[in-house]
Amino acid sequence: EFLLLPEERPALEYERGEITQKLDPMVRHSAIQSELAMRMSLHNGGRQILALGEVCVTWPTEETSFVPDVIAYRIERVPVDKDGLILNHLTVPPDVAVEISAPGQEMVAQMDRCRWYVQHGVPVALLVRPDRRAVWAFRPDGETGPFQGADTVDLGDAIPGFSIAVADVFAALRVDN
Repeated sequence: EFLLLPEERPALEYERGEITQKLDPMVRHSAIQSELAMRMSLHNGGRQILALGEVCVTWPTEETSFVPDVIAYRIERVPVDKDGLILNHLTVPPDVAVEISAPGQEMVAQMDRCRWYVQHGVPVALLVRPDRRAVWAFRPDGETGPFQGADTVDLGDAIPGFSIAVADVFAALRVDN
């Protein structure tokens, strides 16, 4: 029934019988979201990664639908219909899920969300904290971070050959670069 609801902005999420609404994204949040999705999509010349922002992913066995700020699939894992078109309702965990914190969001809750993604089939989840200019990475074998400044976050285990400097993530917040 949740999937039949009309799309709303900010997006709705569903977790075990409860519908919640995400916070309205602010400009810095959107700039980082766009930067990450673009860099992932253009990796290795494009067409190898599908990266999207604010898309609902449903875990049917968990009765949960979350809307990560960015998701990325390797092309061979993109859920498609019989005609090869991307499905409108995603029920396959992405290769990467990114949460970008907004003012007022609790870091513990966001870290728990990233852990949940990893526990439910997402190989790598990232938590991006614009206020701290920091990134944390979550994987089945543990958590690393905070990465800051010139540190590089390597996502090669989920997106072969892809890494990004933290400074490049936050360069999206500057208009003079």
